[in-house]
Amino acid sequence: MSLRHCSTNPSLGFVCRLHGHSNPGHAAPSLPEQLLIGRRQAAAAAAVAAALHAKEAISGSSVASALEFRFTAPEQTPEEADAVVKIHARELVRIKALIDSQSWREAQIALRESSSYLKQDLYTIIQAKPGRQRPQLRKLYSHLFNDVSRLDYAARDKDAGRVQECFDNIVATLDEIFVLI
Repeated sequence: MSLRHCSTNPSLGFVCRLHGHSNPGHAAPSLPEQLLIGRRQAAAAAAVAAALHAKEAISGSSVASALEFRFTAPEQTPEEADAVVKIHARELVRIKALIDSQSWREAQIALRESSSYLKQDLYTIIQAKPGRQRPQLRKLYSHLFNDVSRLDYAARDKDAGRVQECFDNIVATLDEIFVLI
């Protein structure tokens, strides 16, 4: 036996009824086979819907605002980002010593840590800039972090030549970005 999913009233979310059973005198709406769901799926969906509605009722907040993703809107102000962006850029450039000593794993770890902070700082600063300045900064931002990824892969492969090339590109792109910001 299976249940049929009939979403006709958006405020209810979904309505389930047994496939092949209907109220006497009412014609059952014809739905495609892909809308047939099993009893367990219907129970799970009902439980999730009930939990979300209960959370909304208890907290008083809407469900949509409860599912915010912080990485899309950093909690950092442009002033805070300006204050630390050069420090994080300096930390990224400091991996040069690890590259020169061919400590590949340590270079990867330091690269990933410092670049993640720098990425958030630059994103915040770029978003605060006037619209006409953003395209060029976004392009440099993209080049910078593409080179960071390439350096990470080159370090994984222990390709000293490629690592040095990517590192040089990173330093040059950072210089261009700091001229513009």
